Amino acid sequence: MTDYAIDQQLDASGLHCPLPLLKAKQALNHLHPGQILRVIATDAGSVRDFKAYTDQSDHCLLESFTEQGSYIYIIRRG
Repeated sequence: MTDYAIDQQLDASGLHCPLPLLKAKQALNHLHPGQILRVIATDAGSVRDFKAYTDQSDHCLLESFTEQGSYIYIIRRG
């Protein structure tokens, strides 16, 4: 895990697919290009969703990992 200057954090714990991704999209829309969003999710389906979304968008998935049963995503707004 690399340390990033997180500009906003979104806790989507307890939300089921597709809500973690939808909430993250909304949060990214409020950030400036280059700013970083950290998302915490508990839905295992979010792993696939976040990877597919960032592959198809101008946003960059800098890192994704699990921590204490949660899935963490570090995304730089494109």
